[in-house]
Amino acid sequence: MKTYDLIVVGGGFAGCAAAISAARAGASVLLLEKSNALGGAAVNSLVHPFMPNATRVNGQMLALSQGIFQEICAQLPGGKLHDETLKLLLNRMVLGAGAEILFHAAVIDAARRENRLERVTVFAQGRRYAFAARLFIDATGDANLTAMAGFPFRVGRAQDGLCQPMTLCFRVANIDMAQFEQDRAAMQTAYAKGLSEGRFRNPREDILYFETCADGVLHFNTTRVVRCDPTDLFDLTRAEIEAREQVAELFDFLKNGFAAFRHSVLLATAAEIGIRESRMIDGAYLLTGADLVACTRFPDAIAAGNYDIDIHNPEGSGTSHYYFPAGQFYTIPYRCLIPDGSENLLAAGRCISVDHEAQASIRIMPIVCCLGEATGTASALALRENVPVYAVDIPALQKVLLENGAFLG
Repeated sequence: MKTYDLIVVGGGFAGCAAAISAARAGASVLLLEKSNALGGAAVNSLVHPFMPNATRVNGQMLALSQGIFQEICAQLPGGKLHDETLKLLLNRMVLGAGAEILFHAAVIDAARRENRLERVTVFAQGRRYAFAARLFIDATGDANLTAMAGFPFRVGRAQDGLCQPMTLCFRVANIDMAQFEQDRAAMQTAYAKGLSEGRFRNPREDILYFETCADGVLHFNTTRVVRCDPTDLFDLTRAEIEAREQVAELFDFLKNGFAAFRHSVLLATAAEIGIRESRMIDGAYLLTGADLVACTRFPDAIAAGNYDIDIHNPEGSGTSHYYFPAGQFYTIPYRCLIPDGSENLLAAGRCISVDHEAQASIRIMPIVCCLGEATGTASALALRENVPVYAVDIPALQKVLLENGAFLG
């Protein structure tokens, strides 16, 4: 059985940043990813583009997600998210830092003794593989490792456990973009009318789309599947099936209703439905929506954010937004990354210790990348000092993050 200083489970932005930062600090790191590429939701669920995490201070835009996230952006064409470029870039960055990667590595078990994880078991190609480590990071998005290890967690919003809806993104090609400029207002009007008349199974209130780096191709983030638990296999399967029906319905509406789409083709749907919210760890501190609205600055801050509190209605139509005032932002405390009772496990990404409202802001890729960098840096310090993750020296952690380009407020 191979042994490492650190095992990171999940190869999205959080997991990659964790692996890179820890490996650069000298730790032996294994990054386990269940799919065939790094990039997480950006690659597997085609979640595009990067949502903004910046604010204007003294007339200048201040990026709140810096460090490794800015390194990634600097190497993407035009600083924009392009999934094929991202796959290759993240491979090079993780391997270049000295970490190892295993693809097709689905973690199926976590062995725990008292408050410490000891090893994980991976199932791939009909075989089981066991790996041990001194420290672990749960960057699965769904807190799968935390749940397997028996540490506490919550699912969805407090009053009923409902999660934000899931979305299957898709892309349409061969669009007449000049004609689309003339059609798009009518498209939204016709969709709203059809929704009010019950002609669409998709409850989303409008058609959300984004331009891509390819001419004549639009990216649609429009499907909405509600009242499904992303941590339940049966619900997740129902969601995938329902979302694909919504894609077919929406594409038919566009192609047969508007001149811009007359010659269009359905280019791609995501390999996996996109999950906004599922499990969240019970951590040493619960970050709340009220903390965010108050723009709280925590003494153990390891990241900062001000993306709006963006809640897609878990029950149907409607999306609510709370926008932060110009020049304002909140910070995220290190304590949110520590599962209750854990000595050698940290969480990074959208599954940290937050409530439903706070999770609606911190879940975006620029922020979770910073959370990953913080967990990897903290892990390296914990290994060096031979202390539990909850005993990491916070000023020392913040000093290293700042030296590596992070913004902490």
